[in-house]
Amino acid sequence: MLSYALRRLAGLLPTLLVILTLSFAILRLAPGGPFDQEQTLTPQVRANLARAYGLDQPWPQQYLHYLGALAHGDFGPSLRARDFTVRELMAQGLPVSAALGVCALILAVGLGIPAGIAAALRARSKTDRALAVLTALLLALPSFVIGPLLALTFGIGLNWLPVAGWGPGGGRYLILPALTLALPIAAYLARLMRASLLETLRAPFVRSAQARGLGAVRVLCRHALPPALLPVVSYLGPTLAFLITGSLVVESVFGLPGTGRYLVQGAIDRDYPLVMGMIVLYASLTLLLNLLVDLAYGWLDPRVRHA
Repeated sequence: MLSYALRRLAGLLPTLLVILTLSFAILRLAPGGPFDQEQTLTPQVRANLARAYGLDQPWPQQYLHYLGALAHGDFGPSLRARDFTVRELMAQGLPVSAALGVCALILAVGLGIPAGIAAALRARSKTDRALAVLTALLLALPSFVIGPLLALTFGIGLNWLPVAGWGPGGGRYLILPALTLALPIAAYLARLMRASLLETLRAPFVRSAQARGLGAVRVLCRHALPPALLPVVSYLGPTLAFLITGSLVVESVFGLPGTGRYLVQGAIDRDYPLVMGMIVLYASLTLLLNLLVDLAYGWLDPRVRHA
C-alpha cells in the first residue's frame, strides 16, 4: 500500500503541470487584459504597468517565470488589488471557505448516509418512498433558492440565526450557509448509499454470512457496509474540494468573505495571477483528495489492497 501511495503521489505533479499549462494558455488567449477597464490610463502608463508586471514578455517566458516563482511558493501580486499579493488574498478567504466546506460535508455525511441506509433496509416502504420524494425535491432546488428560504425561515421569521455577514463568533454565521450547501449533497449521498447497499445486500458473500447465522447488525456493519461505501467515498473526494473552493453562490447569498468570489472577480478583471492561484488551489485539493479516496478504497475493499 505504501509503494502504491508513493507512485500515486509522484503522478500528481505531472497532472498538476498539465492543468497549469492549459489554464495559463487559456487565460492568455482570452480577449482583453487586466488594465482594459481603466479608461483613464494613457498608452504610456499601460506600457509601464505591463513592463512592471512582466506582461510585455513573450508567453513562454512569462510561463517559465511563473513556474519558477510558484516553486518557491510565490503566487505573485494581484493585478487589480494592488496592495495585496495573491497569497494574502487567499489567506484571507480560505479559512472561511474551508470552515464552510468542512461543516457542509459533515452535515451532508451525517444526514445522507444514515438516510440511505434506512431507505435500503426498508426498501419499498413508506419511509423509502418519503425519502425518495424528499431527495428529489432537494436535488431539484438550486442553492440560490434553498439559501434564501432558510434565511427567511430561521433568520427573519424565527430570528434564530444571522442571515448574512461575518463577525465575532463566526460559527453562528456558518450554520445556514453550511446547511444550504449540505442538503443537496446529502440527498445525492442518500440515493447513492441506498442503491449501493441494496446491491451489496444481494451479493453472494452477504447471503453466505446470513446463512451462517450471523446477526443482522454484524452482517450489515462488517460485511455489507464497507463495500457499499466505495461509491460514496469516491464521490466525497472531489465534493470536498468543490465545497471548499466552489461555494461562490452560497458565499454571495450569505455575504461570506470566502475565496469563491476571487475566482469569478479575477476572471472578470483578467487578474491573471489571482485566477491562476485559485486554479492551483482547486487543482491541488482535488488531486490530493482523490489520492486519499484511492487509499480509502484499499482500506475498505481487500480486493483493491491485494491488487
